[in-house]
Amino acid sequence: MNEKTMFADRLKKALLAAGYEPRPSVLEREFNLRYWGKPITFQAVRRWLRGDSIPAQDKLQVLAAWLRIEPHVLRYGDENERAGHVPPSSVDVIPAGGEEAEVLRIYRSLSSEQRRVLRHVILTFAKAHVGESSSGSGQS
Repeated sequence: MNEKTMFADRLKKALLAAGYEPRPSVLEREFNLRYWGKPITFQAVRRWLRGDSIPAQDKLQVLAAWLRIEPHVLRYGDENERAGHVPPSSVDVIPAGGEEAEVLRIYRSLSSEQRRVLRHVILTFAKAHVGESSSGSGQS
């Protein structure tokens, strides 16, 4: 696998992990919302995703900040990848869409303290829901 193809794979994985579909139209729209230079074209991002080219450093920095990945790791991979093996992920990556993607993006923009509070709220709702469904009240 060549360097450009490996970059394309890392970019696709980073997009999925951030809750985005790895499609040129999505990448073009979201990238151009964050990039202050001349907007990139659909064809340019398609070349990134197909492994035909690698973005310039200024664009790579924007991609990395947006997708919350170190620029060096996005561009070159981590040490395990460069050694030829990637350890299995401890977290399953499930593509999110629609409302889930929106909530995930908002969650990731929160501070660690806000995330902790939100996690507590979600767990409380989940526990209450389990209690409701097991009480057999028959109400919906």
